[in-house]
Amino acid sequence: MSQRVVIVGAGPGGLAAALMLSGAGVEVTVLERLNEVGGRSRTLEADGFRFDMGPTFFLYPQILREILAHCDRRLEDEVDLIRLDPQYHLVFGGGGEIQATHDLERMAQAVAELAPQDAAALPRFLADNRVKMEAFRPVLQSDFSSLLGLLRPSVMKSLPLLRPLHSVDADLQRYFSDPRVRLAFSFQSKYLGMSPFRCPSLFTILSFMEYEYGVYHPRGGCGALMESLARIARERGVEIKTGEAVEKIRFEGRKAVGVETAQGDYPLDALVINADFARSMTKLVPDHLRRRWRDRKLEKKKYSCSTFMLYLGMEGTFDDVSHHTIYLSEDYEENVAEIENGDRLPDNPSFYVQNACVTDPSLAPPGHSTLYVLAPVANLNGGIDWQQESAGFRRKILASLEKIGIKDIERRIRYEKVLTPLGWQDDMEIHRGATFNLAHSFDQMLYWRPHNRFEDLDGVYLVGGGTHPGSGLPVIFESARISSRLMARDLGFELSGERGAAAAPASGDLVGQVEEAV
Repeated sequence: MSQRVVIVGAGPGGLAAALMLSGAGVEVTVLERLNEVGGRSRTLEADGFRFDMGPTFFLYPQILREILAHCDRRLEDEVDLIRLDPQYHLVFGGGGEIQATHDLERMAQAVAELAPQDAAALPRFLADNRVKMEAFRPVLQSDFSSLLGLLRPSVMKSLPLLRPLHSVDADLQRYFSDPRVRLAFSFQSKYLGMSPFRCPSLFTILSFMEYEYGVYHPRGGCGALMESLARIARERGVEIKTGEAVEKIRFEGRKAVGVETAQGDYPLDALVINADFARSMTKLVPDHLRRRWRDRKLEKKKYSCSTFMLYLGMEGTFDDVSHHTIYLSEDYEENVAEIENGDRLPDNPSFYVQNACVTDPSLAPPGHSTLYVLAPVANLNGGIDWQQESAGFRRKILASLEKIGIKDIERRIRYEKVLTPLGWQDDMEIHRGATFNLAHSFDQMLYWRPHNRFEDLDGVYLVGGGTHPGSGLPVIFESARISSRLMARDLGFELSGERGAAAAPASGDLVGQVEEAV
C-alpha cells in the first residue's frame, strides 16, 4: 500500500510540494478551504475583471523552473512570463522619480538625475550583492532543523557578507547618499512586510534580484500561474479538493495520523501544512502538543505589517500609468514608524498601484482596466478599528492617486472590493491580518523560524512564508522543495527526478536534533 500525504492548503507552497511529491509513488491529496487554488496568491474574478489577490509580479523564476523540470515540464511551456521594462515607476513625495529598468545604463542615468554622485556606485552595489546572493544561496536552500546547522561552512562563509547588525538602509549608505536613491533599492523590504530601517541587511539582495533576473508579469496574473501548477499536479495524479476546509488534525501522541473535514476523513502517513502558521497552529493543534510554539510564545512573536487593499474595475484605460507604480511619501521613515507603532493610520500614506492592463488587456473587458491599490498599514495588534476607519482611509487613498496622475477616479469605478487587515484575518485566515507572516527580523530567521520539518509534532512538515526561508514566491517555492526532500528522506521514498536525494543526509542533521528548551 502506498504512503498517503495530505497537504492542507493549495497556496503556492502547497502546490509546489504537491508537484515535488507527485510521481514519487505516494498518494497526494490537497485540501483547500476556498473554492479556488492559490491561497492569498489566487485570482479574484468579478464582472469580467480579474485581479491577483496578493502578489502581482514574479521574481527569480529559476526555482520554479527547477521544480517543474522534475516533473518533465518547462516553465516557459506552461505560462507566458512577460519581463517588464520599466520594472516599475518610483514616485517620490519629496520630489523626483525613477523609471526603474534592468538596462543598467538607463538606470544609472535615472539615478544621476536625482543624485549624480550616487550613479557611479550602482555597479559596485550590484557586484557586491551578486557575491552576497551566491554566498547566501546555499543557506536559503538548506533546512535548519538543528541549531548546529548554523555552524555549517556555508553559513559561516556568508556571515561577513550579511552584516547582521545592520539594517537594509544602513547597508545602502555605503553606496548611496541620497535617501531617495536608497529608497529605490530598499522599498523591497515591504515585500516582507518590514521597514528598510529595521529589515536585516541581507535583504538588499531583493532589489539586486530584480535587476539581475527581472520582474515578470505572468500572463493572466500570478493567480493564473497557480492554476497552471494545480493543472500539472492533477495531471500527475494529485487529488486537489477545493471548498473543503480541514477542521481537525487527529493525533496519536504527537504524531499526526489524519485530518477531518465536513466532507470526510483522511488518514495519512505525513502531513504538509500550507496555511498561515500562527493561525493554523492555534486553530488545528492543541496547545499542549506544542512545546516550542505554544500560544503564549506565538503572542510574543513579531509579525509583519498588513495591507489595505482596493481592487477596482475601471471604465477606460490608463495608458500613461506604468504597470507597477510605487509612491513613496515625503517622510517615508515617519510613514513606516506610524505603521510599526500601529495605533493610528498614516497621515501621508505610501502606496502601490498595479495597472496590469497596460501589459495584459485580457484582465478586463474591452475598453476597461483593473487597478490594484495597496497601502501598507499596521496589523491588528495595534488596535485600529477598521469598521470605523475603512471608509475614510479609502477616500484618502483614492485622493492620493492624483499624485501619480490618476484623476477623476470615483465616477469610473465599475467594480470595487475593499480588503482591510480585518478581512485578511477573518476571510483569508491570517493571524492578526499580518499579510507577510512572522516578521523577518534576524531572531526570527533560519533556526529561529518554524522548521520545515515541524519540530513540535511528528510527521508534520511546513511550507509557505511562515517557515524557513520566509515570504515571497521564490522562497516559498524553496520551502516546498526543502520540506519535500526532508519528507522523502524520513519516509524512505525517492522524489521524481532526484535519484539518490532521499538517501542523502538532510542538511542540519549532521549531529542529530538539538533539543529545544524554549
